[in-house]
Amino acid sequence: MSGVGRRRLDRGEGPGTGGPPREGGGLRTPSPQADQQSLSAVGADDLTAVVSEQLEAARRRTLALLAPVPEPLLSRQHSELLSPLVWDLAHIANFEDLWLLRALGDEGVGARYDGLYDAFLHPRRTRGGLALLDLAAARAYGDGVRERTLDLLRREGAEGADALRADAFVYGMVVQHEHQHDETVLAGLHLLPEGYDGREFERAPAPALATPPAECHVPGGTYVIGTSNDPWAYDNERPAHPVEVAPYAIDGAPVTNGAWAAFLADGGYDRPDLWTDAGWVWRQDAGLEAPLGWAPDGAGGWQRHRFGPLEAVPADEPVQHVCWYEADAFARWAGRRLPTEVEWEVAATCDPATGDKRRHPWGDQPWRPALANLGQTRLGPDPVGAHPEGRSPVGCFAMEGDVWEWTSSGFDRWPGTSAFPYREYSEVFYGGDYKVLRGGSWATDPSASRGTFRNWDHPIRRHIFAGLRTARDK
Repeated sequence: MSGVGRRRLDRGEGPGTGGPPREGGGLRTPSPQADQQSLSAVGADDLTAVVSEQLEAARRRTLALLAPVPEPLLSRQHSELLSPLVWDLAHIANFEDLWLLRALGDEGVGARYDGLYDAFLHPRRTRGGLALLDLAAARAYGDGVRERTLDLLRREGAEGADALRADAFVYGMVVQHEHQHDETVLAGLHLLPEGYDGREFERAPAPALATPPAECHVPGGTYVIGTSNDPWAYDNERPAHPVEVAPYAIDGAPVTNGAWAAFLADGGYDRPDLWTDAGWVWRQDAGLEAPLGWAPDGAGGWQRHRFGPLEAVPADEPVQHVCWYEADAFARWAGRRLPTEVEWEVAATCDPATGDKRRHPWGDQPWRPALANLGQTRLGPDPVGAHPEGRSPVGCFAMEGDVWEWTSSGFDRWPGTSAFPYREYSEVFYGGDYKVLRGGSWATDPSASRGTFRNWDHPIRRHIFAGLRTARDK
């Protein structure tokens, strides 16, 4: 990796690493698969074609998201929590330039931009004051990088003997990185004061509905979490390792807007006994009164902003845009608690009856729309009870897609993990005040969604598409 310096990756997106399989407790880890296809089941030419199409699909999505936005809004910083949207566009190109082209020996296109799009040098709140590339220049930079990437892919194929090219890892890293920035872009579009017309992305809610169980029961025992053989998994997901878990019960579906409205009606935001000390201070300082975007409708109910005009809050959808402090307070109000991330992953991926460990709640097969609300097919969660085919082994609904789910866990390393290809993706964040989120949201692309995926953020963050489900001891 000569010529590659410290990382230029924004927090929340990054690569993974390999490692020998490590299984425990008699539980089997899933066969290596990417949602695109099983990478181990295709030949070199087919794998190259799969990777090429995934790269192109990610770029089509990026440009389609930005197309309706007037250029002045793309260059403006609308929140200290998020970059100007044109920064993300050029940063996507710079990451590919740095970590794919130059990491694989190509001279690259824009080394002169490395400092400008280094997320560590420039925190999000400062990026609006930088001399950023305008839309045309950012697009031209991305086009130039992608042209060289596709040429390299045609000449050398997707795989190689080195760690970056094993199972086309470096290409998968770039695909996931772009999609993860697209989710960040969606969070920014949601905050645009002028609104964002996303109707072209809408579809009707999933028609197949079932009644989720109130809670699902998980017996105590030894389970395997993490992965050692998922080809595009990131470093913080590795390696697979056994854990001992006490019996517990977990909600059969995410907490709904209707349940949250009951929490509000019972004075949940006005009772310090429900909040942690730090959470209560934040609730007062930030003036929290309801989820982000909610407002009273004047008739005793609630309305919300969702990429445009106000609309009634649908009671049967999972609540989103709540921070960890709010989620924790709700769980206390309900007489329950947030699950640990280990409990969450066990409930999502482990079958206590057979000992199987799945890649997804529904199994090892790739995603399709009937299984989960992923891939931005609707600008919001589906009603609770949708996608019954996507249930987890213990019966939980919607453990991938719809909303990220806060857990009680801080972000720490798994036993035996190692940083790859750089420590700044995960390692520098271990042990901070970050809380782990699991499961992906409606805005998460299937390429970056799996039962072992770990997201993390500060407990005050509300702009992300995050909700919760609760648990209890048994």
